[in-house]
Amino acid sequence: MFKTCACLSVGIIALSFAAIFIKFCEDVPSLMIATYRLAISSIIVLIFAKSRGVRFSHFTKRQLFMGMLGGLFLALHFTFWISSLKFTSVASSVVLVNTNPIFVGIFSYLFLKETQPIDLIAGIILSFLGSIILAVGDSGLRGLSIANPSHLLGDSLALLGALMASGYLMVGSKARQEMDVVSYTAVVYSFSALFLLTAAFFSGIPFTGYRPSSYMFMVLLAIVPQLIGHTSINWALKHLKASMIAITILGEPIGASILAYVIFQEKISSFQGTGIILIFLAIIIASRKARKHLWRRT
Repeated sequence: MFKTCACLSVGIIALSFAAIFIKFCEDVPSLMIATYRLAISSIIVLIFAKSRGVRFSHFTKRQLFMGMLGGLFLALHFTFWISSLKFTSVASSVVLVNTNPIFVGIFSYLFLKETQPIDLIAGIILSFLGSIILAVGDSGLRGLSIANPSHLLGDSLALLGALMASGYLMVGSKARQEMDVVSYTAVVYSFSALFLLTAAFFSGIPFTGYRPSSYMFMVLLAIVPQLIGHTSINWALKHLKASMIAITILGEPIGASILAYVIFQEKISSFQGTGIILIFLAIIIASRKARKHLWRRT
């Protein structure tokens, strides 16, 4: 129990730095940021996997397919989400991209036939309400007209990122039942990097010519949020339901919002504050059931 809680806590703290590092790469296109993030992290994890004796030839066709599918979802998730940060605030983008519990809960019921406890359902509803409030506040719909349509575009991209993240968690939940975390991350990060490299190449976006500091932050992005954050989440997927993991990840917006306030002086409006409070309540309510489940499984 303690090991899983500690792993998730470290992962969430690491994930909280993602939006901050991305904001410091303002001169780099969104697709290229995602490409560098996955390319660097996949190289590191492949070197580690090779030292552990992991070989792609050892995987079954099903495992490779699951890794490829997870990699595609991850690549699309980063493409949409990183793009959203160019149009809306860190707080709103990170909270909205973490509304994946809504989709994970629905998909778990439809495809995995998992019934969701009342605690998780309540958490999903609260996270949905919080997300709607954030979107309304950013789009300016609290008045009679749309005050900032670019914020609404950013919020929409973040929601698409949430949908893709849900697919990523669902695939990981199934794959981790038969693959250890090193093998799974080696496959899924590699396929995701391949998809992004291909997209970046055909889009004609330059791979070089950016500020030296941007390269530094993209390396940090690969090491901290990706290798530490995502790998911690992938490890926990074997011990908890995907819907419970998705609820727990909602702790990321709290950390990211605090960091954005301290570093960028991004003020949190009353709408954002209300949305974040609802999200925080969703974590508390859902985590009660998560702890019970964790106690049984570890």
